[in-house]
Amino acid sequence: MPVAFSVLFLASLLLPLATHAQHKKSGDNKSLSSAGKVMSYQDSALVKQLFFSALREKTIENYKLATEMFERILQADPANDASMYELANLKRQQNDFAGSEPLLEQAVAINKDNEWYWGALADSYEKTNTIDKLENVFNQLIRLNPDKPEYYFDKANAFNILKRYDDALKVYDELEKLNGPSDDLLANRQKIYLKQGKIDQAAAELEKQIAANPHEIRYYLALGEIYNSNGFADKAFKTLQQAEKLDPRNGMVHFALADIYRDKKNNEASFNELTQGFAIPDIGIDQKINIISGYFPKFPDANAKASALELSRILTVAHPNDARAYAIYGDMLIQNEKYKEARPVVKKSVQLNDQVYNVQEQLVRLELGDNDLDSAIKDGEKALSLFPNQAWMNYLVGVAWAQKKDNNKAVGYLKNATSLELQDKQLLSLSFSLLGDCYHELKNIKSSDESYDKALTYNPDNAFTLNNYAYYLSLRNEQLEKAATMSLHSNELQPNTASFEDTYAWILFKQKKYAQAKEWMEKALAHDKDNSGVKYEHYGDILFFLGNADAAVTNWKKAKGFGEQSPVLDRKINEKKYSE
Repeated sequence: MPVAFSVLFLASLLLPLATHAQHKKSGDNKSLSSAGKVMSYQDSALVKQLFFSALREKTIENYKLATEMFERILQADPANDASMYELANLKRQQNDFAGSEPLLEQAVAINKDNEWYWGALADSYEKTNTIDKLENVFNQLIRLNPDKPEYYFDKANAFNILKRYDDALKVYDELEKLNGPSDDLLANRQKIYLKQGKIDQAAAELEKQIAANPHEIRYYLALGEIYNSNGFADKAFKTLQQAEKLDPRNGMVHFALADIYRDKKNNEASFNELTQGFAIPDIGIDQKINIISGYFPKFPDANAKASALELSRILTVAHPNDARAYAIYGDMLIQNEKYKEARPVVKKSVQLNDQVYNVQEQLVRLELGDNDLDSAIKDGEKALSLFPNQAWMNYLVGVAWAQKKDNNKAVGYLKNATSLELQDKQLLSLSFSLLGDCYHELKNIKSSDESYDKALTYNPDNAFTLNNYAYYLSLRNEQLEKAATMSLHSNELQPNTASFEDTYAWILFKQKKYAQAKEWMEKALAHDKDNSGVKYEHYGDILFFLGNADAAVTNWKKAKGFGEQSPVLDRKINEKKYSE
């Protein structure tokens, strides 16, 4: 079919003149239409003018008007095959293949020697799955253009669909006589033999090719695949070993041998073949990445992780300038919890290609994990210059600024995150929770409380939000019942967490429930691995109100010894009494 406007336009211009017997008689103004009716010269000229007008409307994509014009032509000249063809094409353009078929069938009946008509009819039959009519269509196309191999392949394919396998093979024989043997013919014959269950014949064809072309490894690979997929693993193994001797640097042979060893449960030999194949740069990286991905379903099995890690490492050696190699190697290092090693690998991937957002985010997460806040900010802001609408990256940069105590900058990025993301409840909960922390540090209590409340609407079980919100309420001595409920829930969610237990004890202290406060503070001290001075100071406060001033002073001194420094603490120690 025409593939360019100029070809289509020129062909269309020629069709009416080539397909209409419109010969002006001498001495009158009448001519014969293609249906044999007498058509006046004026009528004939009008049809031609209308046809060219219709073509013009079609070229400017005014399809509705063009359709109406072609239909008017057919009313005036019912056997105008060129208009039938054009009208059929307009219907096909709108996927109305059933509507195009009668028009094309009429067109080929009028003009049996137009290759475009037959080609369009073949396409319509294929689209409507009218496969049984394709044989005649391709016969006609081959008649018109016997040197075009595509017509033979399409005819054979129609036979294939109809399960007329022997007829398809005959077409391939015709084509081989015309153009000689080819890999396409060989592959198509193989498919038919395998569908017919003729494994020996399929193998014999390939063995002939191997005999004629003993150094063409692709034939060994195809034969090995046929043997292996049909239960002849030993024959496949022998064939592939021959190929390996001929070309030990052929990665596809190593991959095929790896499959056979895997089927034999010889995992060590299979992995050895894979490593050899991965080291060969000529094998495309996409196939290697697919092989590594095949290990993912086996995670968290340690052997699967280790195998995927080693293969991805080899990938970076074989493809040192491909960002994807470093990206998947970095991912495998992370899967194996080798975070320090992963960071420079992921960084290398970003340096080679900074257009992959997920890798950029992974890098910033690793930098935050290393507490390298400056790098996280630098790389995060660079990523946002390329991907400004990524909510998670805004959040991560906000985290970095918050940890650097620049709460104003942190708020800006966190607000971006909440405005960009409306569906991810986890991100929204984290962003509003951190906004609550930042606003607290900025003394914006109203915004802080509002942010915490929003965070809890997205995730009422965010233990850190519950703890922080409750603690800040207790410091202000406000809404203590609400604070106690939230703090208790955080301890239920994450029991034995010293900071959460300390918060709950402090709230109980504020509620003057000193005995319960003592119980929870002792839990906090038992679970505290950092010897927090604040906790000992709180414990001393509780003991003082329980009437044990000496023990209170002892714990206040411990707090000072563990680094807690404040005038209030010094006053407590010096005056041996509680002070706010």
